[in-house]
Amino acid sequence: MSRPPQSINKSQTAAESTVFFNLPKPTATLPDVFLTAIPLLFLLSSTKPNASLIKFLPFNPFPSNPRRFLRIPSMSRPSTAAFATPQALSDWLKPRLPAQSLASWGVKPGTKNVHNLWLELSQGETSLLDSSPPLRTVNVVSVRVLGENNNLLLVEAGQELSDGSFRDRFRPLSEKMKPNESVEEAVARAVREELGSMTVRIVPGSYEKKLEERNSASYPGLPARYVLHSVDAWVEGLPEGDFVTEEKEEYEDLDGTMGLEKAVSVRKHFWKWVSSDSLSSSIE
Repeated sequence: MSRPPQSINKSQTAAESTVFFNLPKPTATLPDVFLTAIPLLFLLSSTKPNASLIKFLPFNPFPSNPRRFLRIPSMSRPSTAAFATPQALSDWLKPRLPAQSLASWGVKPGTKNVHNLWLELSQGETSLLDSSPPLRTVNVVSVRVLGENNNLLLVEAGQELSDGSFRDRFRPLSEKMKPNESVEEAVARAVREELGSMTVRIVPGSYEKKLEERNSASYPGLPARYVLHSVDAWVEGLPEGDFVTEEKEEYEDLDGTMGLEKAVSVRKHFWKWVSSDSLSSSIE
């Protein structure tokens, strides 16, 4: 009678077929240790470091991938180059100003037009902050011309413009400052251009600086920030009573491409002496 087949347990079979030999571990004897140590000591004592094999890695104080520092963004301010023409400036202003305000520029008596603003930007006298509405920033020098005994002040009562209109001013002599122009240089230029070539002396310690923000009468709807640099001054050779001066062209058009005839300019200045306590500020 044949025997039934038996199942094979692989783990059991492997265990049964594995033979473990418990061999004694070799124990180092004293002579063996002594004989091994002698060559090692001889090698260490006789070997000298080879300088040619020592290589120094160059020290680099700057990592290969330096950390990138992010520049803090400044508020967007369009540069002069962004407005190649007065039309480009007009196109930029239209979505940022009320339509009725922009349409009144150069039409309403006493106002200036887009060409005037473009000239101010091209000469660096004005900057525009990209906002709705844009903010116009101007540095202005204001000269309080003192009269006899310092009891009177010279004010510009009004101006006659090139379009035939007249606008009231009643303010001290003032002028927009040029880029990189000092207060002293701006004072001398303002006196020369609006009063004639006369000697001017600034009163020591009279300089004041203040900031004013308000809407401009020259550009309705366009808010303005005026950085006012005020000084008291003595100007020699001025008439004792009211007088009128004529101003030459405000900007020079050397290559004939600025189209100055399209801008509204000042033709005449009307001056009068008033008491110091009756003066009010009006910068445009």
